[in-house]
Amino acid sequence: MEEARELQRVPIYTSVDFLLTRPQLSISARKMGAVLSKRRKRKTGVGEVKVVESCMVIPSEETPRRGLWLSPLDLMLINRGHTPTVYFYRSDSGATVEHFFDVARMKVAMAKALVAFYPLAGRLGVGVHGRAEIDCSGQGALFVVARSGLTVDDFRSFRPSPELRKLFVPCVQHDSPSVMCAVQVTFLKCGGVALGTAMHHVAADAISAFHFFQTWSAISRDPSAAQNPPVVHDRTLLRARSPPFVHPDAISVFCPKLNLSDLSGPIVSETFDISKDQVAALKRACAGDSGRVSTFCALSAHVWRCVCVARRLPPDATTRLTFPASVRRSLRPPLPAGYFGNGIIWLGAAGKVRDITSSENLSSVTGRIAGAVRRMDDELVRSAIDYFELTLVETDGQPAPAGCMPETELRVISWLGMPVYDVDFGWGKPLAMVRAESERAGFVYLMDGGQGGGGVRVHICTEAEILSDFQRLLYAKL
Repeated sequence: MEEARELQRVPIYTSVDFLLTRPQLSISARKMGAVLSKRRKRKTGVGEVKVVESCMVIPSEETPRRGLWLSPLDLMLINRGHTPTVYFYRSDSGATVEHFFDVARMKVAMAKALVAFYPLAGRLGVGVHGRAEIDCSGQGALFVVARSGLTVDDFRSFRPSPELRKLFVPCVQHDSPSVMCAVQVTFLKCGGVALGTAMHHVAADAISAFHFFQTWSAISRDPSAAQNPPVVHDRTLLRARSPPFVHPDAISVFCPKLNLSDLSGPIVSETFDISKDQVAALKRACAGDSGRVSTFCALSAHVWRCVCVARRLPPDATTRLTFPASVRRSLRPPLPAGYFGNGIIWLGAAGKVRDITSSENLSSVTGRIAGAVRRMDDELVRSAIDYFELTLVETDGQPAPAGCMPETELRVISWLGMPVYDVDFGWGKPLAMVRAESERAGFVYLMDGGQGGGGVRVHICTEAEILSDFQRLLYAKL
């Protein structure tokens, strides 16, 4: 009875009309216990967060009730779990806590946004033929409210860490069935806010995830905001061909598997800021005879070379750089602008260490990466989809095994150009956005450095023993 009384104090919102007014008991106590967080404290080495409220926000209107078929590009990411991110906001306007990041207003906006993005209110399920799908039954997205004695300045390095995730990102990794989307609004001592998000990778890639957060925040600013672009949920656009066929040349370009090795020592995550002028200088050095080069290709080439040198790899060893690339514009016809789901495949470039690390060969390294990008066309994408369909191994959605990239490999994930700083709920744009945790050595994230500043923020997770050398090399010729 005592447990039942406690659960009744934790509201489940089943419609916008009931937000902040009426607790609903339409979900059993057993199911609620698996999802909802009672009032509790999360302690880490840097501070603590007290959860004061936890509920489900459901779509404000009726949405399709169905099992959403998942494409091979979705299913290849099913065991990656939830992508954890944190947005930091300052309360520089002088607004009081009661009005800055008004929770009721954010819930109303989320409920409206979930009408168009209804798979995010669903759960991971299994279809009649044993293939994983998203069960779209309007169960809701998890919304947590918390308070902390910490400040934005306590995290001014904006470095990913396990502590950052524990403090500000809702813990949903062990929920069954898996929640597709969860957020946590944490009010900080300084008057600022940390907005933590956890979106299951099977539901959306970065482009689709940012589309949702843009839409949610736009509705919070203006309840009449239109969905732009319109959301498209037809994942059969990425269905395998019949019969599937993998072009012989495809495997040399796209990289279907994540190779992991055992941890050999401590790993660390660190963030490095590259200024606008430094980015421009690097791009000039990488351009060579081509005249132009993308920020992604230039920075990836430079980071790849620095890591190879810092790791002291043998000159004759073969090293490989892999990176995700959007298939949306490479297909014929292209995917609709508002396609919601996963639309990425992994491409790769390789070479002998001596060729990658040569001080006079930076433009050539950049060209290797750009060449892989140029080779992505409709046939390559269709071959990749067919490959994943043919080699599909159903999993139970459990997290991928622990491990790190082999020392000869590096994976660079770019969020450059993503609308990170457009997530404005009506109280200003975020000061910063960061992936909350990066636990695999050999992973690098590239992000825009600030609100229109033109710089780039480099997040790297790597072996602790090479970090100092990597930092020295990274800035040596910028």
